[in-house]
Formats: sequence, structure tokens, C-alpha cells
Amino acid sequence: MVPKPAPFRLEIPEAALADLRERLARTRFPDEPPLEPWRTGTSLAYMRELVRYWKDEFDWRAQERSLNRLRHYTVPLGGIELHFIHQPGRRPDAMPLLLSHGWPGSIVEFRRLIPLLSEHFTVVAPSLPGYTLSFRPGQKRFGVEEIADLFAELMTGVLGYPRFAAQGGDWGAFVSSALGWRHAGKLTGIHLNLLAVRRD
Repeated sequence: MVPKPAPFRLEIPEAALADLRERLARTRFPDEPPLEPWRTGTSLAYMRELVRYWKDEFDWRAQERSLNRLRHYTVPLGGIELHFIHQPGRRPDAMPLLLSHGWPGSIVEFRRLIPLLSEHFTVVAPSLPGYTLSFRPGQKRFGVEEIADLFAELMTGVLGYPRFAAQGGDWGAFVSSALGWRHAGKLTGIHLNLLAVRRD
């Protein structure tokens, strides 16, 4: 039986945000090293300003609103709860395009790109297993080949796209390369912005 995706909204509990602000307020900073800032590590002044920004200025709710403009789903697949964005293309013949992020990235890096791409593509952007919204403590671990197999199942088995294109950068380039190697018949092509395989 094919698992059915469920709609998902990013909603960080207020208690979690309050806890983060409290922990940031309790930050204990070391002494500034004797050499000039950045010579032996992060500038203490920079780090103090960064902590202050995250505690007092960063607007979590604005980020949620921005991300929730896209269509998020989760689906039980491969023994985990896989999160993905599924943004339909505006053209009736829009090609399905799988976007794979890297580390320490996430689907957040695609939030401005997806609306542009959906002019011509139907975009599917999963959170890699073990990353951000596809992570739960204690869940099974995945290698690159297992992620490629999982994403192929998401695209063809769950979403019903017999053929699709794949793009990846960083770890996503490894995943897209494995898709091209293991599932070539399902792909119209791959695009990489990191050479994840030997040139030969």
C-alpha cells in the first residue's frame, strides 16, 4: 500500500522559543584572547552581538510565515517520517524536479528559489533523512545510496512521477549522483553544483 502524504505546517512551540531565549540569556562568555580579534578564534564582540541578535531580534514567527507559504508534507517512508515540500508548477506540462540540500543546509535555503522554479517545474524538496524536519531522536540512519532509493520511492511510488529531474549541492550532489547511478531509468537528467563523483 502506497503511503499517503499528510500536510505539515512549521509551528515551533512558544515554550521552545522561550527556553532558547533563556539559554541564550545565560550564555557565559570567555575572556577575549590576548591577540587581536579573529587571530585565535571567533571575535568575542562578534559572538556577543550574535547571541544578542538571536535572543532579542530574530523573528521566528516571520520565518515560519515565510516557509509556510510553500506546501509542506510528511509521509511515513523507509521507517522514518520524511518531510518534503511539494510545490506544483504553474504550467500544465511542468517537469517534476527534485531538489536535494546539503549540510549544514536545509530546505530553508530553497525558500526563495522554489517560487521561481515553479514557473516551469513542479518542485519536490525533501529534508534529507537525519536533517531538520526529517529527524527524530533515535531514528534509523541513512547513507547516500539509501537516501537516493528513498527519494526515488517518494517521487515515483508516493507522488506518482514516473520520470523526474534531480538537482543537488553538497550532500545533495552525492544523493543526486546516486540517483543517476541507481535509478537512471526514472531520471530525465541530473544537475550538480558539486562534483561528487570521480571524473573518470
